[in-house]
Amino acid sequence: MDKETSIEHLKDTVESWLGNYFKNKGSYNKKVYEAMDYSLSAGGKRIRPLLLLLTYMLYKDDFQEILPIASAVEMIHTYSLIHDDLPCMDNDDLRRGRPTNHKVFGEAVAVLAGDGLLNEGMNLMLKSCINREPNFIKACNIIAESAGAEGMVGGQIVDILSENTKIPIDQLYYMHSKKTGALIKSSIIAGAVLGGASKSDIENLDYYGMKLGLAFQIKDDILDIVGDTETLGKKAKSDLDNNKTNFITTYGLNKCIEMCNSITGECIEVLDNVSGDTSKLKDLTLFLLNREK
Repeated sequence: MDKETSIEHLKDTVESWLGNYFKNKGSYNKKVYEAMDYSLSAGGKRIRPLLLLLTYMLYKDDFQEILPIASAVEMIHTYSLIHDDLPCMDNDDLRRGRPTNHKVFGEAVAVLAGDGLLNEGMNLMLKSCINREPNFIKACNIIAESAGAEGMVGGQIVDILSENTKIPIDQLYYMHSKKTGALIKSSIIAGAVLGGASKSDIENLDYYGMKLGLAFQIKDDILDIVGDTETLGKKAKSDLDNNKTNFITTYGLNKCIEMCNSITGECIEVLDNVSGDTSKLKDLTLFLLNREK
């Protein structure tokens, strides 16, 4: 594998871009930049930007061209984590192995840090579209919609309203297809659109993205039960403590492990029908199946 296009190199490139982005920004408002950078620089798997870059690279090599869009996706994802952890939401004290944003900066600053990351992500995408071909606008619109009321926010509201309630299976699938799956799938589709993928490839990648988001969430639910807080970098058994319906409470642990393996297999199979060398996407898919956090 070419070192310059390896998954590890791409991840390091995203880390470097994000790490430099907020340097020397701010004056009287500097505190909000500190809070934004605190959560953004806390690590993480960077799955969404990697999916966008790897899908794009099925068709084109110049991934630096779309690095700001990939980084914008991570900003949007990180904003959602800051807000998820707030006392009015999941009330978590630990994220990515560090105290949550509101534990360090207070609730008001944490809310504004999340707002700032969402808006900065949107600004980055808009700037990327200036004087570019329509595919850039189309791809950024796909990402923006996946973060809104018909996407991630829509899943989050169902999640909040579902606490202390046993919800039906179709509502469970809806909730996670939006809260977790929407931004994962949109990263893949946006990468394909930016790369100029064929209609057939986009249809296959849409199905791949939907299944990958589902497998990702089931794996998260498994790890919430079998993992430990130190390894996960966040509180284990949080769904149990918050009395939430999830895939484990619905199907049981063994069935969920079986489902995760089966759905991952489907993901690998559908990638065989996509143009280009999908080996790195397959590697990332298997990494998500076998991860411990």
